[in-house]
Amino acid sequence: MNNTFSGHHQIDVVSSFSELVNTQFHGTVNAICWHRNLAGDFKEIVSNLQLKDNITVVSAKDLLALQLSDEGNLARETILKDLELLTDWGASPVLNLLKCYERDEELGFISTDVYSYHVDRSPIGTDTFLCTYHGAASDIIPNDQAEQKILVPEIREQLKQLHGGPEEEFEDFLKDYFFDLHYQPKPGAEPVNLETGHLWRIAVDHPEQQVLPCVHRAPVENDGEYRLLLIC
Repeated sequence: MNNTFSGHHQIDVVSSFSELVNTQFHGTVNAICWHRNLAGDFKEIVSNLQLKDNITVVSAKDLLALQLSDEGNLARETILKDLELLTDWGASPVLNLLKCYERDEELGFISTDVYSYHVDRSPIGTDTFLCTYHGAASDIIPNDQAEQKILVPEIREQLKQLHGGPEEEFEDFLKDYFFDLHYQPKPGAEPVNLETGHLWRIAVDHPEQQVLPCVHRAPVENDGEYRLLLIC
């Protein structure tokens, strides 16, 4: 299969939904891509949806209510099929129309919003699925090219001042406020853009996980363009 992700030591590329959910993460592989070239006009769907907040959840009912061209209808059928596949598999997919996420600029020296490289954590065994149908797509970065922000000496020092409590409670403090989930790229790091149309499954930090969780971030949105994103 000829695509930009083949041969990347972090990514396995598959060609069906069943392969996507049944392929095991292994070694340095913590992202699996169902590589697709989708037909249809996803921009038409975005143009017809109403943005209520910066993030609007779009239901299957909302999609079915749209009056679309044949190309728009093709795109809608793809999204509805993806929602159905994931729901039947036991996931809880959400379709978001996105203007932007909330920014976290309170502390200045460390950002903990989704535009910062981060990993997902769960108390139970699960994976994150995502597909960008329209707009800017997320990035992932190999684990050996990223550094946990709490291990950067100057950031760690400022976090200790912020904590201001006993040393033995510091690690819990970092976890309680999710500081430990955030990373920064090392010099020369080469992020991989997930591109539009592909359905991705990425590894989450949970007790049974056999591989390192996938370090990823939301993209800065293109000017004047909404994103249409499936995530669960």
